[in-house]
Amino acid sequence: MANRLTRITTRTGDDGTTGLADGSRVVKYHPRMEVIGDIDELNSTIGVILAEQLSDNIRDVLNPIQHELFDLGGELAVPGRETLGENHLIQLDTLLAKFSGTLPPLKEFILPGGCRAAALTHVARTVCRRAERKLVALSKLEPVNPASRKYLNRLSDLLFQVARVINDEAGAPNVYWSPQQTK
Repeated sequence: MANRLTRITTRTGDDGTTGLADGSRVVKYHPRMEVIGDIDELNSTIGVILAEQLSDNIRDVLNPIQHELFDLGGELAVPGRETLGENHLIQLDTLLAKFSGTLPPLKEFILPGGCRAAALTHVARTVCRRAERKLVALSKLEPVNPASRKYLNRLSDLLFQVARVINDEAGAPNVYWSPQQTK
């Protein structure tokens, strides 16, 4: 790693293109770059969540996810590469079952909110959904790893449940939607 990032400023992107890890170049607004950008934003948002006061229970979930998202960004930077697989989906399903088993069933929609860490987790969930939509759009143009699409779908569900758990652990109530009557 010591020699991999010897220069941060290369100026090669000054023309509006960016390099993929396979050496090819694409415009910065290419659908592949849009997905990579959203995954980077998601990873950064999870980093902000991890800067909050959290239980080890939550940290132990979010820390590996950051690494997996970095792997996913790398996967997308090399067209045709696959780093996420069935084992990642099983892991997310296991975590979803674990957290869902500790929470009461929902009777109403939840609005993003509660304590700060939970609200930030809802932001991460929405960024994850955007990344998922863009990955699906990319998959209509170029082949992508089906496990990666499924991973983002399940991750957004997990982040929803994690937000609920964070509120529960903090003693903060979830904010339930109340339909507003308009005339």
